[in-house]
Amino acid sequence: MNEPLTTLATQRDHPMEAANGTETSIVYDQLDLLSEMSREFTNSRDMTASLEKAVAHITAYLKAEGGALFMLDAAGKTLVCEACVGATEITGLTVPSDQGIVGRSVQNHSAEIVRDVQKDPNFYNKVDEETGFTTRSIICAPLRVKDERIGAIELINKQSDDGLFSDEDLRLLETMCASAGLAIHNARQADALVEQEVLARELELAAEIQRSLLPMERDDGYPVHGINIPARTVSGDFFDFFELDDGRICFNLGDVSGKGMNAALLMAKTASLFRCLGKTIHQPGRLLAVINEEICETAARGMFVTMVGGIYDPRSGIVRIANAGHEPPLFFDAAATCNSFEAEAPPLGITTFLADGDRYPENEFQLAGGSFYIFTDGVTEGYLADGSEMGVTGLIKILLAGADRTAAERLADVVRAIEEGGGAIRDDTTLLCLEDKSRADAAQSIDMEPKASTDYMGDEIMNLQVPSRPDRLKLVRSAVSQAAAYCDCSDEMVRDVVIAVDEALQNVIRHGYSNRADGEIKVTINRTVDNFLVFIRDYADTVNVEQVQPRNLDDVRPGGLGTHFIREVMDEVTFLPPPDGRGNLLKLVKRIA
Repeated sequence: MNEPLTTLATQRDHPMEAANGTETSIVYDQLDLLSEMSREFTNSRDMTASLEKAVAHITAYLKAEGGALFMLDAAGKTLVCEACVGATEITGLTVPSDQGIVGRSVQNHSAEIVRDVQKDPNFYNKVDEETGFTTRSIICAPLRVKDERIGAIELINKQSDDGLFSDEDLRLLETMCASAGLAIHNARQADALVEQEVLARELELAAEIQRSLLPMERDDGYPVHGINIPARTVSGDFFDFFELDDGRICFNLGDVSGKGMNAALLMAKTASLFRCLGKTIHQPGRLLAVINEEICETAARGMFVTMVGGIYDPRSGIVRIANAGHEPPLFFDAAATCNSFEAEAPPLGITTFLADGDRYPENEFQLAGGSFYIFTDGVTEGYLADGSEMGVTGLIKILLAGADRTAAERLADVVRAIEEGGGAIRDDTTLLCLEDKSRADAAQSIDMEPKASTDYMGDEIMNLQVPSRPDRLKLVRSAVSQAAAYCDCSDEMVRDVVIAVDEALQNVIRHGYSNRADGEIKVTINRTVDNFLVFIRDYADTVNVEQVQPRNLDDVRPGGLGTHFIREVMDEVTFLPPPDGRGNLLKLVKRIA
């Protein structure tokens, strides 16, 4: 491809004298050169190779001893030699953009001809000093498109008796640089489009991963529903809910500070931490504290997460939440009275020093046929049809207006109001609703006011899982003893509780699993203000509670105290329905206040 151009250059004694001596031939030769350069830039994806060929073509055509193409860096402070031909190799050489003849050409947007460089004070002679090459004359023309500075092409030493360039040489170089500048600009634009397409695909993949982190929508009868509408491809908002083995439901909703990929990554991390740790840490305040420690340790400076996390027990209707610097959630009781829960602690990622020591403050209330809503500021800051922000008042109005609709429909009503008002979602918009309409009939008999105390499940102290083997009971006895002492039980209470739990576990192993060692037993210990609670879960055949009777005291043998002793030392012994209908769930309560 280069051979016609090389031949063309060697046939000339002067670049402006065509072989046949006609001006038309000169023009055609120049057009051939420009066309060749354009094809190189268009057909090659290798910008460096295209630049090297362009410099070689121009240097050969103008019969210079050497040529170099300098590109201006992104900051506009430095010129970098990207390609060169001739006696010296200066690829990679950097020159301040305001120094030398090439710098002057770029700054002034003008072509330069210097017939004797020794007489030009701007001549940059460091290359000659380092290489031993002697520069006599220079022509230089800028690469630019309109006001965009790209760089310059500089040629040195004409291959003639005097080694000097002519004005015709300069004009031709300027014409070639105009074409090369446009080709480089177009190539950059094409690369930018490719990068944008790659970024768009990566963002869509990130958005797909984010969507996979959201829980699947459940049917209308399920207690929890959520919706997330990103303002951009990826979102800094998130929500989640999942069930525990005992039937309780963990839920959360959060908002990461900032926008873009950094916020999306922190969102994915926080959501994953909640789901992973929430399966073993069942106190929302403690769970948020553990997540906070991790985010404080690893999150980028200045980034934080506002979040509400909670746990709901469908059996009792009790909801317990912790608020880490988030918008106050709203609770509507069965009579449509609204209460809110202000944050009493900072967002996650701000500080590890908490007012309550190792946990975030908690609030507890009875759902009792009411509806509980968590939302991000993208909701309250959304515009309505009249141009005003929705605010909390507007949100309450929409939710009350849809009281007879399903939870999912109410959430969609809120998003629709924002879309109709502003034409587009300005900020990530996320809402979560928790409700259980099946409890509405019991609402009148339950105190609807939110409470900070715990009187049912309490705080979880220990969660232990062991196989149905007698040799594992020693471990359980030790753990129960320490848990009871931790909960301020007296020595006598500790002894009674340990014996009662041990007897209950022996009954499970002997009668439930028939001494099989492949069974599974879970022991969970909770503490309320007044009570020490033990929950024993097995997956053996479901027992007939009516047939569970205390053994006759005349028929006592080792390990045979049975239910008689358990009922004697514990204040409450109750078989609860297992959450998934499998096995048995025994609840033991010992009053400690």
